[in-house]
Amino acid sequence: MMSLSLSSFIYLNFSLEEAIKRIAALGFNGIDIWGGRPHAYRNDLNLTEIANIRQTAKEFGLGLASFIPAQFRYPTSLCSQNEVIRKDSVAYIKDSIQTAARLGCPVVSVCPGHSLFGQTVNAAMDCLRESLDELCLYATSLAVRIAIEPADRFETDLVNTIPDALQIIDQLGHDNLGVVLDCGHSYVVGESAVEAVSISQDRLFHVHVNDNNGLRDQHLVPGEGTFNFIPFLDALKKHNYQGYLCVELSWDVTLDPDIAAAKALKYFEKRINQK
Repeated sequence: MMSLSLSSFIYLNFSLEEAIKRIAALGFNGIDIWGGRPHAYRNDLNLTEIANIRQTAKEFGLGLASFIPAQFRYPTSLCSQNEVIRKDSVAYIKDSIQTAARLGCPVVSVCPGHSLFGQTVNAAMDCLRESLDELCLYATSLAVRIAIEPADRFETDLVNTIPDALQIIDQLGHDNLGVVLDCGHSYVVGESAVEAVSISQDRLFHVHVNDNNGLRDQHLVPGEGTFNFIPFLDALKKHNYQGYLCVELSWDVTLDPDIAAAKALKYFEKRINQK
């Protein structure tokens, strides 16, 4: 059965421990740890603090669904033609993978990045593949899986659809490399989220859910946009997806995150359990 998790991002004005308590109190099954400050950025957490976070999540009955490094636009570029930037970006994601492993998060999502002016898409793809290859090898030793997140054209010109991601996965050939399917991105790029589930097969490592108007990735509370979740959820059930549905909401709700999170939870609770 699918479970519901929530990205801790919307609690960026709270400590991670407080976010865990609030997310559990709302009734979510899991939490996706946001790797930005003040939650779990790079080397901010020492081993004692990581142990305390794991213990808090356990005490409040929250599964650690995934780790989401702070990405998209800043501070990483895995496809940069500047080797200093690319290598530091790889090092940053490695730090995130290590933190995820210590926390007990089984999946780390990775954003492909965008080519720079004057850089060809093919050249950027070569840099991205080199970065992913190194990250997968590193993650293997820590038993962590890497999930590429396709995104809309405002965030990447390299991996916009699930087939784009699967092509890279086939080229690199790592067993621990898969996809995170974000229905919001799929909707904006005009991809069928239902078909995306079907073709992902066993490479579907994680799922992000949020709503929008089909034009921009607004990260609205489900039900406040125009995405049709019913066939998407049916496809996940048919696929026998057993992982988490991670609710990812926008910056707009960070001043009062409990209300938006509760609305999202209520929306899905009566839908994912329907026959």
